[in-house]
Amino acid sequence: MGVKQLLDLTGKVALVTGGSRGIGLQMAEALGEMGARVTLAARRQDELDAARAHLAALGVDCHALAVDVTQPDAPARIVAGIEGHWGPVDILVNNAGTNWGAPAEEYPDDAWRKVMSLNLDAAFRLTREVARRGMIPRRSGKVVNIASISGMVGNPPAWQMGMVAYNASKGALISMTRGLAAEWGRHGINVNAICPGFFPSKMSRAALDRIERDVLAMTPLGRLGGPEDLKGAVVFLASEASRHVTGQALVVDGGCTVV
Repeated sequence: MGVKQLLDLTGKVALVTGGSRGIGLQMAEALGEMGARVTLAARRQDELDAARAHLAALGVDCHALAVDVTQPDAPARIVAGIEGHWGPVDILVNNAGTNWGAPAEEYPDDAWRKVMSLNLDAAFRLTREVARRGMIPRRSGKVVNIASISGMVGNPPAWQMGMVAYNASKGALISMTRGLAAEWGRHGINVNAICPGFFPSKMSRAALDRIERDVLAMTPLGRLGGPEDLKGAVVFLASEASRHVTGQALVVDGGCTVV
């Protein structure tokens, strides 16, 4: 099989949570360009409508579900909606996430629970539903968890990021990736993670307003992540090109974690 065939996603059904903007939409663009039929799941209908129109203009087959993935019934609703529209899910990208900034010694319990609920709990419940309803019976599937370099390293004290829950949730997501990869390999399911560095986004904008110069100074490539820098990574991990890769955390950060 040639490389183009290995990367081809024609006919595959992909689900991207938090896919209506930012890096989620970037990855949806990439999956769609390679032939996948893409479903976006996010809370805001207006953002979903804009994202669906954007993808349609690029020639991407797109379906959108307005849903809060932290709700107990969300996984079943999402999977049933996709199966009714496209069929079983072949590719799951767990991208939805949030943050809450506060010093660890003052971190509110409700803020901790909010971050963990979306970044970790919702990702597990949705992955479990997708796997048991489709991937395990069909003995095939690709799961890509969007973690972060913040799940692998701490933050420079001078930055005063106050991200203990975010760090913990993304570190746990990496560990969950490895655990599921070990358990589900026998079912033909690949489970991997992407760990982005700093990408301009709605969530990171406030922090980058303060620390962008410092981030650039410590990044060997001297730049932030851009609108195409996750496309190759997600296509690789969603395609047959990565069929012998599982349980891995692929860092996409311009090198800032190597110095």
